[in-house]
Amino acid sequence: MSDNDGKKTLGLGGSRPSNVKQSFSHGRTKNVVVETKRKRVVVPKPGAAKPESGTGRASPLGGDPSKRPAGISDAELERRMKALAMARAREADEAAKREAEEKARTAEREARRAEMEAKEAEEREREERAKAKAAEEERKREKAARAKAVEDEPIAVQVDAPGETAVSRPSSAPRKTDRIAEPRDKAAKAKPGRVDDVRRSGKLTLNEALTGREGGRQRSMAAMKRKQDRARAKAMGGQVEREKVVRDVQLPEAITVSELANRMAERVADVVKSLMKNGIMATQNQTIDADTAELIIEEFGHKVVRVSDADVEDVIAQIADKPADLVNRPPIITIMGHVDHGKTSLLDAIRNAKVVAGEAGGITQHIGAYQVKTDSGAMLTFLDTPGHAAFTSMRSRGAQVTDIVVLVVAADDAVMPQTIEAINHAKAAKVPMIVAINKIDKPAANPDKVRTDLLMHEVVVEKMSGDVQDVEVSAMTGQGLDNLLEAIALQAEILELKANPDRAAQGAVIEAQLDVGRGPVATVLIQNGTLHQGDIFVVGEQYGKVRALINDKGERVKEAGPAVPVEVLGLHGTPEAGDVLNVVETEAQAREIAEYREKAAKEKRAAAGAATTLEQLMANAKENENVSELPIVVKADVQGSAEAIVQAMEKIGNEEVRVRVLHSGVGAITESDIGLAEASGAPVFGFNVRANAPARQTANQKGVEIRYYSVIYDLVDDVKKAASGLLSAEIREKFIGYANIKEVFKVSNVGKVAGCLVTEGVARRSAGVRLLRDNVVIHEGTLKTLKRFKDEVAEVQSGQECGMAFENYDDVRPGDVIEIFEREEVERNL
Repeated sequence: MSDNDGKKTLGLGGSRPSNVKQSFSHGRTKNVVVETKRKRVVVPKPGAAKPESGTGRASPLGGDPSKRPAGISDAELERRMKALAMARAREADEAAKREAEEKARTAEREARRAEMEAKEAEEREREERAKAKAAEEERKREKAARAKAVEDEPIAVQVDAPGETAVSRPSSAPRKTDRIAEPRDKAAKAKPGRVDDVRRSGKLTLNEALTGREGGRQRSMAAMKRKQDRARAKAMGGQVEREKVVRDVQLPEAITVSELANRMAERVADVVKSLMKNGIMATQNQTIDADTAELIIEEFGHKVVRVSDADVEDVIAQIADKPADLVNRPPIITIMGHVDHGKTSLLDAIRNAKVVAGEAGGITQHIGAYQVKTDSGAMLTFLDTPGHAAFTSMRSRGAQVTDIVVLVVAADDAVMPQTIEAINHAKAAKVPMIVAINKIDKPAANPDKVRTDLLMHEVVVEKMSGDVQDVEVSAMTGQGLDNLLEAIALQAEILELKANPDRAAQGAVIEAQLDVGRGPVATVLIQNGTLHQGDIFVVGEQYGKVRALINDKGERVKEAGPAVPVEVLGLHGTPEAGDVLNVVETEAQAREIAEYREKAAKEKRAAAGAATTLEQLMANAKENENVSELPIVVKADVQGSAEAIVQAMEKIGNEEVRVRVLHSGVGAITESDIGLAEASGAPVFGFNVRANAPARQTANQKGVEIRYYSVIYDLVDDVKKAASGLLSAEIREKFIGYANIKEVFKVSNVGKVAGCLVTEGVARRSAGVRLLRDNVVIHEGTLKTLKRFKDEVAEVQSGQECGMAFENYDDVRPGDVIEIFEREEVERNL
C-alpha cells in the first residue's frame, strides 16, 4: 500500500485557500492560512440497472459500477434513493394540501364578500324606501296646504286629486329594476377613512395570516344596530338629539371623580374636562370635596342630593306615637343615696330577697334592676344604684332613665356627700323625688335633723310645708314600707306614664358584662315598644340578634315590654353602659350603623389625643417631662364597675405623678392583658374577676404582678399608695444656728479663716451654711473646717468662739453673718 493509498494529496490546487487573522491577549495577532475543501456530490444517472454477477438482483445504479462514487455501497445508495423518493412524495402531498386550503380560503372570502354585498344592498334598499316614504309624506303635506289655500276651486281640487293619487311613485324615486342595475362600484366611492383594511394594510396579524386579508375584526351587532338607527333617523328628517335625562345625584361629603361620573351616568373624560375648566387638575381616582362636586353636577344639569355618613342612622329615627296606641306602663323607680344608708336593704325588704348577703364588703358596687308586684297588683320597676363616691356615672345613668327617684337617707347619719350628689342628679334629670328616711328603728335616729339638712339643698319635704313626699321607714323591721309603696303609686298616678308596646323596641343599657359561657350580656331596660326573641338590634358601637331574654328572676322569656328589665344575649361585643338599644329591620342596617358609630368614636378619640400643631406637641412634651406615671391595666366584671374604676384612677395624682390606665375592659384577665402589662411595666388589677390559667402562667414567667379586689375602697387605696411612692421626697430646711464673723485670718494651706462667735443655736461641721452680708445671701455651701482653738470639732454651742472656713470660697469679711442649717427629706403622700 502506497503512502497516499490511490488518493490525491491535499494541496492548494484542489482547495480554496483563505487567510484568517487570529487575535490574542495583549494586542498580539497572527495570520493563518486556511484551506476549504469542496465536498463532492454524487448524482446517479437514470437508466436500467444491470444485474450483478453472482446475484439475481438488478444493480441500483444505472451504468458502469466504476462510475459509482467512492466509498458508497449498494445498500447505502439504495437507502439514499428511497429517501429521495419519499421526500418528493411528501413535497407533492404538501403542495396538494396547500392548494386545497387556498381554495377553501378563497371560497370563504367569496362567501363573506357576497354576504356583505347582500347586506349593503338591503341597507341601500331600505334607505331608498325611507326616502320615498318621506317624499310621499312631503308631497301630501304640500297638497293639503294647497287645498286649504284655494277655497274657491273645490271641484278642481277634487278632479285633480285622482290624477295625483294615481302617481304611485315619484319620478325622483328610483325603481327596483334601477336599484338592481346600479353598478357595484358604489362602494368604491365611499370615503377611504371608512375602510378598516386600509388602516391595517401594512400590518400582518395572526388572524390575517390564518384566514386571509378579509378575516379581520368584524363589527358587533350593537354597532350595526346603532348604524341602522342613525341611518333611519337621518332618512326621517335629519339628526334627532337625545333628550337629556336629569338625575338626582346623591352627594356625600367626599367622592371620587369616577364615582361621581358613574352616579351622573356621564363619561369620566367629560367630568375630568369639566374639572380642568374650573381649574382643578384631578384624575378619575382622586377624591374631591362636596362643594366642588356640587358645581360639576349643576354644570351637567343634574340635581344634587346632599347625604352624609350619619344618614345611616335615619332608619332608627324617632316616630311620634299616636295617643290611641299608648297604654299604661309600670313606673321606673331609682333608689339613690349615700353609701351604707340602707338602699339595698330597703329594696330587699320590698322584694323579700337577700341581695345584701351576697355583696362584697356589704356595699353595692353594681347597678341592679328588679321588678316588684305589690299587693294591689301593680308592677314596679326598681333600679338599685351604688352609693360609693366612685360610682357617679352609674347614679347619673340611673337618674336619666328613671321616672321617680327615691332618696334614701339614714336617720342616724343625716345628709352626706353622695346624698347631695343624688339630689343634683335628680334635679338635672327633672324627675320627682321621694325621701325615704331609713333606719328609723335605731335609738340615735333623728328624722327631723334629716329634714332640716335637706332644706340647705332646696329639698323641702311635706312636713316642712313643701311638695316633696317623705316617708319614715325601717328596712330591718319593715316599718313604713306600705306607706313608701303608696307614695310611689300616688306619684306614678300623677305622672300618667304611658308607652306603645306595638312598635320596635327601644331601651337603655343599664349594665354590660362578658360572661364566660354566654358571651357578651347586656342588662337592658325597655323604655318603649316590645323586644322579642329573634329581633335584630344595634346598641352603641355593637349590634346583634336576640338569642335569649332573661328576666330579673333568672327565667327565660319570649318578649319584654315597656319598663321591663331583661338580660339580652346575642351581642357581637360588649356595649358601653348607658348606650341606647334600637331594633332595626335587617342585619345589614345594624352592621352599617355599628360600623359608622365605631369609626366616629375612633376619630373622636384620635382627635382628642393628638396635638394639632407643633407648638402644642412641644408644650405637651415639656409638661410631661417632669411628670411620673403609674401605668395600670384594669379588668372588671361589668362595664359600669370598669368605668367607675377608670374615673377614680383619673382623680388620683397631682402635677408630679398621675395614674395612667393603659387598658380597661370586662371579663377575665387574658394573655393579651399580661403582654400589655409586661411591655409597659404595669400591674394588672382584677375587680371581681380572675386570670385564666394561661394568663397566670405567662404572668409568672414574665414577672407581672396581678392583684385581685372585690371592694373598690381597697383598690383605690392601694393605687394611691403606689402612686405616692413615685413622688419625690420633700426637702425641708431646719435652721440650727447663727454666727457672727469678728475677724478674718489668713492661714497657710487653708486660706482665709473666719473667727466667729456663735450667737444662736449650734454650729455643726456637717451642716450647710449661708454667708449673709447686709441680710443678703452672698454664698451657700458647706464648711471646710470647724475649729475650737486648735482642735477640729464636730459642733460648737451657742456663746462660744470658733474658726470656720468655707469650701471653695474665701470672700469673707468682718461683720458678715453665717447661717447654719440642715436639710431633711419628708415622705409625701397623695
